[in-house]
Amino acid sequence: MNTKTNPTTAPAIDSIVIQADDVAAAERFHAAAFGLGDRLRVQPAEAASSGFRGFTLSLIAAQPGDVDALVRSALDAGAVVVKPLAKSLWGYGGTVQAPDGTIWKVATSAKKDARPAAAVFDRVVLLLGAEDVAASKRFYTEHGIAVGKSFGSYVEFETPGSRIGLGLYKRRALAKDAGVPAEGSGSHRLVIAGALGAVADPDGFAWEASAR
Repeated sequence: MNTKTNPTTAPAIDSIVIQADDVAAAERFHAAAFGLGDRLRVQPAEAASSGFRGFTLSLIAAQPGDVDALVRSALDAGAVVVKPLAKSLWGYGGTVQAPDGTIWKVATSAKKDARPAAAVFDRVVLLLGAEDVAASKRFYTEHGIAVGKSFGSYVEFETPGSRIGLGLYKRRALAKDAGVPAEGSGSHRLVIAGALGAVADPDGFAWEASAR
């Protein structure tokens, strides 16, 4: 059966599904913290998970003040700081962990604010940790998702029409960037809804048909 998909016919990612032990609590957190609407859904966890789950979700904001506001919103909703906000060569940001265990990175490439700060963001990006970046990259290109940028252990895909961007990063490098140990086992507790349909990538990340 040919499961390859042309990304021009449907968005690569329509939504993501977080699996949690307490679905209602996870839904409350994500609604209060970031207001993602139907870009993010929660369903009951199907399997045990420990340590790093192999992915991060990023909110890309326009300016540092917005990053601060988003992180405050997340902390008020129950998140904990994993990597404190700080300036770097690439911009400004940090990571927090939701009560359900999901790691969120909030960042901007801007150096200063251009308007009053607000808890708003421009993009949501899903970064998948890959043990073999080349093999995972090949899987996605063979399934019709084109590469936008690729250098070293990082790949950013072209996802026109998608409400969530997609990228790959070497698993250990992704954990370091997030500020957590790379060790982890069990379920990713993540399902990606989009154009690929019901498949799993080389690292076991599950896809399902778009919910819309």
